Parts: sequence; structure tokens; C-alpha cells
Amino acid sequence: MSAPQISLTVAFDVNGKSCARHNVEARRTLADFLREDMSLTGTHLGCEHGACGACTVLIDGAPARSCLTLAAQANGTQITTVEGLAHGAVLHPLQRAFKEKHALQCGFCTPGFLVAAAALLSENPDPTELQVREYLSGNICRCTGYQFIIAAVLAAAAEINGKAGSNV
Repeated sequence: MSAPQISLTVAFDVNGKSCARHNVEARRTLADFLREDMSLTGTHLGCEHGACGACTVLIDGAPARSCLTLAAQANGTQITTVEGLAHGAVLHPLQRAFKEKHALQCGFCTPGFLVAAAALLSENPDPTELQVREYLSGNICRCTGYQFIIAAVLAAAAEINGKAGSNV
């Protein structure tokens, strides 16, 4: 005899848009919900243990591993995915800097890095290299040596702070 399936209603804002769904399995992860129910496939699933950071989203402005968060736990929150960083066709400074500084190779980890870096710059708009390294230390990239990622975050911070063109 199998246990009864528990379904819930969840409602939250995703990238500035209200979202409500009925009959969401209680055990459904936020990552699966975003990818499969919302078609927001920028949130990647890597390890599904919270160790790699590819699934990082912002929940009420704080970075969270969506593979470890249940959709029901996010009920009533504001969620930002990598798709929510840009304003229409205008890329976020981080997205531009990642492109310009060659901070991605295969791109699998990039959404998690971008979202985590956005949280960092929200908390600390002018971080040092060491602060960027420490903040992003929970995100794993298997393709780069991280140097270009760090340079991109520092360049985006400089742009946001009106210091674009400085030697970053």
C-alpha cells in the first residue's frame, strides 16, 4: 500500500510575475517546479545535493539552492531566476560582463554564478576580489579557472558604481 500523495497550492512571484498553481506535490522541488511547470529552464540541475550551485535562485533577495528547496517552502515569496536578471532585451551588467570577460565556457554553471553574483552585488555593491571569491565559493565550474568569472563580477560592480573603464 503506497502513501497518499499530498498536493498543495503554491503562490509566489517569479521574476516579477504572480504565479499560483494548484495540486503541486508536497515533495516537488522548486527547481523542478521552475523548470517544468514555469518553463524557466535557466535554473540548471547539477548535483541535486546543493553542492554545485547551478540551481541557485534568489528567494526574497537571498541566494538559495532550488534543488534543496521545496516549491511549497517558497510559498508567498519573491523568486528571481537568471531569466529575471535582464530587463527585456537589456542584459544585466553581470550578464554583459560575463560575455565581455569570457567568464563562461560550456555555460552550465553560469546561471547559478550570475544569480549568486547578483545577490553579492545587492549586499555589497563594491566588493573586493577576495570578497567575490569567498561569496562565490559555493558555486562550482568545471571549465574555467574562475579568474574570468571573478573579473566579470568586478567589472559589473564597476559599471554599476559608475567606475566603468577602470582597470578591472
